[in-house]
Amino acid sequence: MLEQFAAGLSPLALLAAIGVTFLAGLVKGALGFALPMIMISGLSGFMPVQLALVGLMLPMLLTNISQMLRQGAAAAWGSTLQYWRLLISMVVFLFIGAQFLTFLPPAMPLAILGGPLVVFALLQLMQVQIRLSLRHRERTEWITGIVAGLYGGVSGVWGPPVMVYLISDNTQKHDMVRILGVVFMIGTLAFIAGHLASGIVTAPSMRFSAMLAVPAMLGLWAGYLVQDRLDAARFRRWTLILLVLTGINLLRQSVGL
Repeated sequence: MLEQFAAGLSPLALLAAIGVTFLAGLVKGALGFALPMIMISGLSGFMPVQLALVGLMLPMLLTNISQMLRQGAAAAWGSTLQYWRLLISMVVFLFIGAQFLTFLPPAMPLAILGGPLVVFALLQLMQVQIRLSLRHRERTEWITGIVAGLYGGVSGVWGPPVMVYLISDNTQKHDMVRILGVVFMIGTLAFIAGHLASGIVTAPSMRFSAMLAVPAMLGLWAGYLVQDRLDAARFRRWTLILLVLTGINLLRQSVGL
């Protein structure tokens, strides 16, 4: 029975994938992001990157819907209207970026994702502020969406450019979590559509993704309990520390260590 969801993985690898996914859901519930980063970083260590990318699709979709709607549908719709420029440009370029994945060396998406993550998070921890100029807010939103889309299409993660924008706008903790939920959910739909077209999605890999959705949701609900108890300063610090560790692990994998 379980073999139908294993996508050719050994029982030990399947158990490891479930554990990685639960941890990713737990962190996402607590901090509002990082599920795809942790899953790609963890899963790509013992399976092909393309299978890892498909595996995170349904966990991303379901956890993002939950996160987006946690403060109600009206609040989620308000965030959608507020950031419509960013969302439109991100969706278009996520689809475009996804078409390049099959032409890249397997290690390149890991390096593309890991390097910028480490640099951004370390600078933030050292209190070197990276902030976008919001004097021309509409133009900045369009550009942020384009960068996030291209970045996400090949790496499976489009959150960091959006987070830089939200930090630049001094977005509060609960607002950031909700907005990221909207951005991630809409982006996930574009990501799935893009890779349906790119050809990496198969029936076995989607069954694998459906199985991983269960530990992802269990971890998410546990993480919500943690999020409600984190103050803003700890929330920010743990977010940045997690980005550094995840980025270093991705760079390690990209050079074959």
